[in-house]
Amino acid sequence: MRVDIRAWWSRRSLRLRLTVAAALMIAFGLAGAAVLLVLWLHATLINELDQTALQDAQVVAATLQAEPRDAVLHHTFHGEAAVQVVDAKGAVQASSANLRSRPRLFDFPPSGSGIPHARTVQDLTVGDGSAWRVVAVPAGTRHDPMTVYVAMSTEDVDHSLAKLTFGLATTVPSTVALLTGVVWLLTGRALRPVDSLRTQTAEITASDLGRRLDVPPAEDALGRLAKTLNDLLARLEATTRRQRGFVADAAHELRSPLSTLHTRLEVAVSHPDTADWRSLAPALLAETERLSRLVDDLVQLARLDARPRLRKRPVDLDEIVFSEVGEARQRTSLVIDQHAVSAARVHGDRDSLARVVRNLLDNALRHAATRIDIRLYVLDGIAHLVVADDGPGIPAADRQRVFERFTRLDQARARDTGGSGLGLAIVRDIVTAHHGSAHIETNQPGARIVVRIPVGDR
Repeated sequence: MRVDIRAWWSRRSLRLRLTVAAALMIAFGLAGAAVLLVLWLHATLINELDQTALQDAQVVAATLQAEPRDAVLHHTFHGEAAVQVVDAKGAVQASSANLRSRPRLFDFPPSGSGIPHARTVQDLTVGDGSAWRVVAVPAGTRHDPMTVYVAMSTEDVDHSLAKLTFGLATTVPSTVALLTGVVWLLTGRALRPVDSLRTQTAEITASDLGRRLDVPPAEDALGRLAKTLNDLLARLEATTRRQRGFVADAAHELRSPLSTLHTRLEVAVSHPDTADWRSLAPALLAETERLSRLVDDLVQLARLDARPRLRKRPVDLDEIVFSEVGEARQRTSLVIDQHAVSAARVHGDRDSLARVVRNLLDNALRHAATRIDIRLYVLDGIAHLVVADDGPGIPAADRQRVFERFTRLDQARARDTGGSGLGLAIVRDIVTAHHGSAHIETNQPGARIVVRIPVGDR
């Protein structure tokens, strides 16, 4: 069975993943530092060994110039040293005591640059078989040239490095384990506020959205997260409150026509002999039409709240206005003046924009006294649709409130004329979805509703 390591790893806890990542970084860091330390120390000790061999070689070369040549050198050398003095023919002229009677062991010439370079020799039959560092220095005269070879054993260097390597191999894993434990504890301590936020969030239910999370005192990522979650809870609370109010208002609005229908039908059924069905039918039809319009408005608002993806495309707004005005004239005897409508093409959803124009005309028809004036023009890349009536107008204090749902400035008149208080709310939501705006101005007399929609694609 094949195991997906990446998927398995992604299911581990954040604390474990952070700790493992930190442990790997610590392990690689300490291991790298240990290797660099060993390499640096080895290079330093070997360099010191080479310098010591060079000093001894220079002393031997100087001695050969001042004293007679002796087959055995009796100088005191630094540490364990092996010395041979070789003439130009390759014969050993002098050596240290540990190389007595030994043939020539070194055959490389001295450096001609004046800066001798040490070489490593492995198979020197002296000592315990460890490696040797050998330096060659020229000596003697021009007529009798010689070469001084001084070899220094690397036994002490190897022993010191072995002890250091063993110590690092012992301490590095334990240090990694100790630091990993510290990271585990610190990570748990750092994530404790996150777990607290998670616990508090889990305790909040839809009926208790008024609760808020405790914000940590530090101005860090956790504090910003807690504030963001509190802002989210506040928005959810406000949205839920609006939805509950909308449901309550919708139930109240639906109850009125249903109650009227039920009462009239109940009376007619209880007294079938005296019921005047010819006069009752138009009234029942009017109530059903009112109920149908209300349900249609509620469905439209529900769709807008769900934020559907509008099918935006280039739309001639002036054609929509002419079409809706033609239908409105069939339902009223009021004068509807559309001479100020000019061409305006916007990028939007045709059905939604038709609903905007229809609702604006229906609102004007309910309030106009004698006429309705419609204007449409484009200014600075914005299409302006203006619907004005000569009715009683809207007070300045209520011009924003009328765009809220189920808002009626005259409850009795609005119900009698079939208004549900949702028309302008639908207008505002559709226009907002098209990145536009809507507001109300004074018409003297009456009211003038202005809708602005950007012409370009957004």
